[in-house]
Amino acid sequence: MKDKGQITMFIIIGILIVVLFILFFFLKEEITPNVPVGRQSETNPQSFLDTCLEEHIKDAIETISVRGGYEENTLSTYYKGVNVSYLCYNSNYYYPCINQEQMLIQHLKEELHNVLANDVKNCLDDFSNSLSEQSYEVIMEPWNDNQFSIELVPKRVLILINKDVEVIRGDDTIKYENFKIIYPSRFYELSVVVQEIVSQEARFCNFEQTGFMLLYPEFNIDKFRNHDSSTIYTIQHRKSNEKFIFAVKGCVIPPGIG
Repeated sequence: MKDKGQITMFIIIGILIVVLFILFFFLKEEITPNVPVGRQSETNPQSFLDTCLEEHIKDAIETISVRGGYEENTLSTYYKGVNVSYLCYNSNYYYPCINQEQMLIQHLKEELHNVLANDVKNCLDDFSNSLSEQSYEVIMEPWNDNQFSIELVPKRVLILINKDVEVIRGDDTIKYENFKIIYPSRFYELSVVVQEIVSQEARFCNFEQTGFMLLYPEFNIDKFRNHDSSTIYTIQHRKSNEKFIFAVKGCVIPPGIG
């Protein structure tokens, strides 16, 4: 009986040791701080920039889209708490509006470039700093805003960064160059519709949205007559829910006539 009791005691002690061993490693894993992906392990600037710039691109497009294609513009009207730019405007009675942006897509590219310039630079700096903290050396030429450009194409907004980056650790050197960030968006398609509306407003003092939506059912177009006799257009891409809002003013009839 005494021997059986000792054997039982050894078994219990053995089980306790195994349990304590498992608990030790479990607790050690729990208290080890999790380092965000893209900070500790990400040494590829392309992947880092994809993640870093995603929200910035989204915010920039939304900001410009709801303000008529500008971040700031004095030629604008107040609508739902936002200054919405006139893309076609004439303050004179009876006369059609004048297109304010003959090359709208080029303008939108330049506007996005200006809004995103600091974000692109900051993301590159964050990449360099995160690797420096891990004993890497990152070599990049001094930044200037001409090192990146914006392209608007169907279903995408592209950021093209013309920059060389070297990542060095010990005797190992990896070179990267010419990064392309691809952001899914219908910004280009919305811009094309905006151009068509502005063109017809400038020619005919009107745009017939019902017929257009029958031909292009992926878009929803709303017209609102504002307090200052301007017309506010809201174009929405039904699938992505992205919107572009802008104002036109032309062919205004004087008060008390018509």
